[in-house]
Amino acid sequence: MVFQYQHAGTHTFVPAQWASDLLEQFDPLLVWASRLVSNRDYEGEIQVRGDVVHVNSLIRPTVGEYTIADGMTAQRPETVDQEIPITEADYIQLLIENAERVQVASGNLSSPINRQMVRALAAKADTYMANVISSSATALPNITPVAGGIPSSFYGAILDIMLELDESDVPEDRRYVVVSPRVKRYLIEHPPIANAAAYGEGGVTSNGVVARLAGFTVASTTAMPSGVDIVAGHPDFSTFASQFNDFREGMSERYRADFVDSLHVYGGAVIRYPNMDTKKADNTWDTSKPTKGIVKAAVTWPTS
Repeated sequence: MVFQYQHAGTHTFVPAQWASDLLEQFDPLLVWASRLVSNRDYEGEIQVRGDVVHVNSLIRPTVGEYTIADGMTAQRPETVDQEIPITEADYIQLLIENAERVQVASGNLSSPINRQMVRALAAKADTYMANVISSSATALPNITPVAGGIPSSFYGAILDIMLELDESDVPEDRRYVVVSPRVKRYLIEHPPIANAAAYGEGGVTSNGVVARLAGFTVASTTAMPSGVDIVAGHPDFSTFASQFNDFREGMSERYRADFVDSLHVYGGAVIRYPNMDTKKADNTWDTSKPTKGIVKAAVTWPTS
């Protein structure tokens, strides 16, 4: 779909190209809604708030022991339906002082006000996803670091979290740990993270990434859920579905500029898995119980 600018002789506005440029600035600002923490497999399947994305989970078949006398017994594949409700709709309206600049990737979102608007949009979506993930995470005992040994205490806590996920058979590849800024402040004093090669690793500035440690990608954000200092898990256990649509363009009534705006519709859910979560009689998952694929902990800070 192509729109004409209101000014004669200007170029056309291509929504797909503008959306692509917007995502280039939006995605690196995310932590909880990023591909590091949440899978994004279902983007592009939503249009408006109120849509529901359906995800089918395949129940793991039973492994039989083969004998010549008994032969084999076939099993029918069984799935359990999960829903991702698209409950959120935010808008963004950006001012373009020169309408033609909207098609120039290096200039269309470069003004300070536009960049701050994109940051605000990302922060709102990330806070939403933080609460979705935290509300279904398994709560671990509080971490009580010892004064004078706080960095090593947090390192030990991450190793305990690693064991917790191992015992629940959570996949080892692509595990993450998200920590509060205060935890990060002490954690990066621990030698494996303080090492320049780890802390200066290429790409660590995107999506809040701090370092790689004990099989985890460690990230930090100010958008921590209330009362939680550390969350760890695997991106297969949460889904964020997001779409920018309903693009418009026109002349601003308040400024000597054109505007481009869009709705950002999104939703998220924690995904349940066979042999880790409880299936109910109606062939859905019992979401009242926390998932074993994501864990959370609070820190009881030393008073001295």
